[in-house]
Amino acid sequence: MKLNPMDVTEAELALLSALWDHGPATIRQLVDRVYGQGGASVYATVQKLLERLEQKGCVDRDRSESVHVFTASVDRSELIGRRLRAVADALCGGSLTPLLTHLVEGEGMSQAERKELRTLIDRLDRKKR
Repeated sequence: MKLNPMDVTEAELALLSALWDHGPATIRQLVDRVYGQGGASVYATVQKLLERLEQKGCVDRDRSESVHVFTASVDRSELIGRRLRAVADALCGGSLTPLLTHLVEGEGMSQAERKELRTLIDRLDRKKR
């Protein structure tokens, strides 16, 4: 099943981020990592979110033990790419140039980030030669 990047909600993204940052986890561990604490309703919410993420192909579930362990099956960079592509398709007619221009010209990019971007572009140019 192909993942639609816009189908990943902010709540689902919070769980994916916890899995990316800390590795495989049980529902209880994710409740603690994402919400800090919680009762039965928070546990049930996380369980439902993980079921949705599993259906979307974003997480895998290890059912070999009595307590299931969840692992992210989509890379952060892959999801970023899909989401940026969807934004470019929706707002820029499929072109990444207006999106990248806005990001680079925006106030949020530091000198170090601009240098890193130049290095990346130079490396990609050398690969194509």
